[in-house]
Amino acid sequence: MEKKREGVMEAMSRIVSDPYYFLHFMAFFSYLPIRSSAAPYTSHRLFDREIQAFLAFLMFSAIKMVREETWEAFVADSLLYAKIFLIAVSLIMDYRVAIWFSVIFSVIYLLAQQPAFSKLGTAKKLTPMQLEDLLSDGRTTKYWLIEFFACSSSKCVRSSRCFPELSITYSNNLLSFGTVDLGLFPNTAAQFGISLAGGMSQLPTYILFEKGAEVSRFPDFYVDAAPSLPITKKLLCQHFELDRLLLDYINGA
Repeated sequence: MEKKREGVMEAMSRIVSDPYYFLHFMAFFSYLPIRSSAAPYTSHRLFDREIQAFLAFLMFSAIKMVREETWEAFVADSLLYAKIFLIAVSLIMDYRVAIWFSVIFSVIYLLAQQPAFSKLGTAKKLTPMQLEDLLSDGRTTKYWLIEFFACSSSKCVRSSRCFPELSITYSNNLLSFGTVDLGLFPNTAAQFGISLAGGMSQLPTYILFEKGAEVSRFPDFYVDAAPSLPITKKLLCQHFELDRLLLDYINGA
């Protein structure tokens, strides 16, 4: 019960403090005064459509809650559904209201970005110079798994919780985790063969280094090779054989 209360308080604090959530909250809240001023002759028809939209939203949200692995991905999809249903219901009242909400949501998109998961787990936030030093230093761990990301990429935000949680499970004296923000260091992308073209379709990119040499990466080098499936902990674990590396560490390999 205490953990649930803390979770609710954290969610409320995030809504108030973060512009992305606060602006969305105010936009959705503004529907109430607009709804109260709706013309009487639309009230019954509008109420029926509101119930239908609400039930459809709950259904889609429930499906996403089961399928999505991260809170960030669930929130992004839920907000998208809520916007679509709100604009659709607004058309019942007045097309100008629907246009108003469309403009508001477009402005929010331009002004605020969804925040990524802020914790690092046991991963280290690295600059390109620090990464180069670590990879060339023979005294560090044998393997380094590095995440190259940019906070401006929606795919990076949606999957931002996966890497820190993997680092907590799999970090040891054989394998270390690190992150490089290509939003701050865009020139580093070319150094590691990461294309930022096509709306940053190759982000996030994960590269496994063994004794400073690249042995595996996800996604591939090609610009069009962005993963079709959402990035999850299971996907990364299987691709980089993290369970095998953990067993190697346990067995002293």
